[in-house]
Amino acid sequence: MPLRDDVFYMRLALREAYKGYGKTSPNPPVGAIVVDPTSGEVISRGYHRAYGEPHAEVVALHKAGDRARGAILYVTLEPCCHYGKTPPCTEAIINAGIKMVVCGIRDPNPIACNGLIQLRQRGVEVKVGVLAEEIKYLKRFFLSRILRKRPWVMVKVAQSMDGRIAVSTGDSKWISGYRARVFAHKLRSIADAILVGKETVLKDDPELTTRLVRGKNPIRIVLDTNATLSPKFKVFQVSDTKKTILVCSEKVSKDKLADFERQGVQVWQLPVEDRGIDLNCFLERANLEGITSILVEGGGVLHGAFLRKGLIDELFIVIAPIIIGDPKGVFSFMAEPLERLKDAHRLYDVKLKKLDECYLFHGFTEGGINLLNTHLEYL
Repeated sequence: MPLRDDVFYMRLALREAYKGYGKTSPNPPVGAIVVDPTSGEVISRGYHRAYGEPHAEVVALHKAGDRARGAILYVTLEPCCHYGKTPPCTEAIINAGIKMVVCGIRDPNPIACNGLIQLRQRGVEVKVGVLAEEIKYLKRFFLSRILRKRPWVMVKVAQSMDGRIAVSTGDSKWISGYRARVFAHKLRSIADAILVGKETVLKDDPELTTRLVRGKNPIRIVLDTNATLSPKFKVFQVSDTKKTILVCSEKVSKDKLADFERQGVQVWQLPVEDRGIDLNCFLERANLEGITSILVEGGGVLHGAFLRKGLIDELFIVIAPIIIGDPKGVFSFMAEPLERLKDAHRLYDVKLKKLDECYLFHGFTEGGINLLNTHLEYL
């Protein structure tokens, strides 16, 4: 088929995949469509709804029924060829009589990879690399878990034009407008977890939910090295849809943590580095717990700590048309003094979007863009 047709149909598969965005962790969101090679008709569509449920290929093939025989399957990720929570998709494809499989990128998971090779060996024509860049972005959380063994880290900041996220008293409501806050809640809905520091809890008493949009609540994580916060704050009120993790030092006594645990808060006690939680150990623990993405939302000291360690992958910076001018105001990134401008942290592939009166800058750090540039387009 002409390349433009492949791109058209893969874009439809990508649209299906986005229906599962933020709902499939630790699996990636995947979309698939079955196409009649003669008429170009889309016979069926499918996407991976949730971890443990049928994969996108199986859903689309089931809907297609007998019409799948001799058809072309477009899928955003290489079909798996192993038994996991579900049977291998390659067997379903072969049994359905699919003539050709076109996929976006290879699967980097060593357990599930080589599905395309198996299909080719069984007489199915295969092609890979269609819309690879867009698909890698959609699957960036999964790619980070498999290739780096740590979650993808996003930072969301709402700041004034002079770089402040609060005045000297800590007051920050509201720097950004309503549309920007809705966008922030959309980010929360796709992330596995949202992370804040102690000062953010003290000043804002946030719920850290997705109340402004339809979608799941992320796991709420609070870094409080010495566990000095009270369990009465809103973020520590847990339920079936609101889960919270308190991260503190290994040296904090179990008695001090008992009230948190009694009301359902999970506690991680981790090593301390530079008077704060060792962030590399924190990300390692999060990965072991199946967390593939973390949205860091405050405050400036926590943002700065992640920046200093080179652990940020993606940034969403909302700039409001105000100047705070408070010399003791809270800056969005409190990292360390720099002697040379060339040592500043650069963003890549930056895009600008207007959100009512505010502007959203979206970009990637060097670490984030390098992961997205990983070659997964070749067979």
